[in-house]
Amino acid sequence: MSPSGRLQPLSLMFLLGMGMASERINCPSRCSCQYLEVNCTGQQLQEFPVDIPLDTRQLILAINNVSYLPAVELSFLADLVYLDCSKNLLGDDLDFTFIGVAKLVYLDLSFNNLTQVTFSTFSHLLSLVVLKISDNPNLVAIEKDAFANNTWLRHLDVSRTGLTFLDTSTIRDLPNLRFLGLSDNLWHCNCSFLDFITWMTESNVHFPDADNITCYSPEGLRALRIPAVGAQLHFSCLTQLYKQDYVFLCLVGFCIFLAGTMTAWLSGICAVIYEVHASKGEEEEEEEEEDTA
Repeated sequence: MSPSGRLQPLSLMFLLGMGMASERINCPSRCSCQYLEVNCTGQQLQEFPVDIPLDTRQLILAINNVSYLPAVELSFLADLVYLDCSKNLLGDDLDFTFIGVAKLVYLDLSFNNLTQVTFSTFSHLLSLVVLKISDNPNLVAIEKDAFANNTWLRHLDVSRTGLTFLDTSTIRDLPNLRFLGLSDNLWHCNCSFLDFITWMTESNVHFPDADNITCYSPEGLRALRIPAVGAQLHFSCLTQLYKQDYVFLCLVGFCIFLAGTMTAWLSGICAVIYEVHASKGEEEEEEEEEDTA
């Protein structure tokens, strides 16, 4: 057999292999695909792309105009471990969106329009290690038990949002947390926030950009760094009386005064009654002595 004859079967196998590979990799329009990765960065997509290979492990949708993530389409990507949806238009309700991607380890939702995080938002992401929800200026609420199921969470970033308060138990119950971004938020440093500030000073968590974790209100504490403001806040919370405290003390004082007045009045009545009965008894005894004499 000639050398050219020996090469023909090899060339045929190569061409067939290329054909099978081209059929196996079904890449969405305007996206680039590599082995187990789909990258759609900056393609001005308005909707979640279709025809994503079902074995995709890494999906990048950054810098687009996607406003909705379909839970059903996402659930087809059961092996997805990395999802970057930063710099899109996602907002409002994301509850149960990630119910079908339980293997997800990395999730970036920064630079979107999220408004709240509830227990149902990330509760199915039991393997989640990195969660970035920073730069969502309309994010004003994170429920107390929002991360209750995300016990593997190691890196959480909520910087540059509209948050004014964060319940201590929301973060304290994350045993593997090592990095927590809190900078440039609208933290309201009142007595209700003192418990969280105390936790910050006692925890082993690292706070990136710590110089920009400051109080936004009240006016007297604005721009002061957290947790350095903790000592001042602790003192004011222990010594300061609010309007409702004065009202309570006035009510207590009035009740004590009223109780004392009533007690004195009843004691006076009892004394008068006793004196009347005593005087009548003495008069009756004197009358009996006179009758006897």
